[in-house]
Amino acid sequence: MRVGADLPRAVVLVSGGLDSATTLAIARRDGFACYALTFDYGQRHRVELEAARRVAQQLAAADHRIVPLDLSWIGGSALTDRSIAVPTVPGEGIPVTYVPARNTVFLAIALGWAEVLGARALYIGVNAVDYSGYPDCRPEYIEAFQRLANVATRAGVEGQPVSLHAPLIQMTKAQIIQAGTGLGVDFSLTTSCYDPGPGGEACGRCDSCRLRREGFAEAGVADPTRYR
Repeated sequence: MRVGADLPRAVVLVSGGLDSATTLAIARRDGFACYALTFDYGQRHRVELEAARRVAQQLAAADHRIVPLDLSWIGGSALTDRSIAVPTVPGEGIPVTYVPARNTVFLAIALGWAEVLGARALYIGVNAVDYSGYPDCRPEYIEAFQRLANVATRAGVEGQPVSLHAPLIQMTKAQIIQAGTGLGVDFSLTTSCYDPGPGGEACGRCDSCRLRREGFAEAGVADPTRYR
């Protein structure tokens, strides 16, 4: 796939996990020059930042920006507040790993960059089937943000709104892994663990690790994850 200036542009949120890696591969398949965007938001699983670099390089992103945006001062999440333990068993309701308004903040910044780039597409790897119950991963959330983008930007007001794509929204984790494998994603470069060890080894116990492990098993694809 070419990355040249003759291709239409898309901004793709890339966290370093398997969902966002597959989303980046899908955006490339769709014919876009992909501008990858990653956030250093004070997350405890900072190994994902290096994973995002690896993924963006492997999938030939036209550009990759890692934006410092500290959300740890807000608190309220096990991913940004180390005094809150990452749960190892599934619970009821919205879990403590939910980061308040995270996707809304990320998408707003991505939308601004898309306007400056002249991009007409914005990709995010949210999923409403095999996920952890986050409110900002649902189809109604994506639809609402699209409506916001249509009225909140110059591009939208001038009749050329940025189109928000969530290609994984109705896919199981196994289907995501199969799709990524078919598009050449090297999942050994990705990380999903919320509480990795000092060497980046996955804990194998958090909800994200559980979903990842079960997804590979159901997909019939060897799991390349290093578990501690």
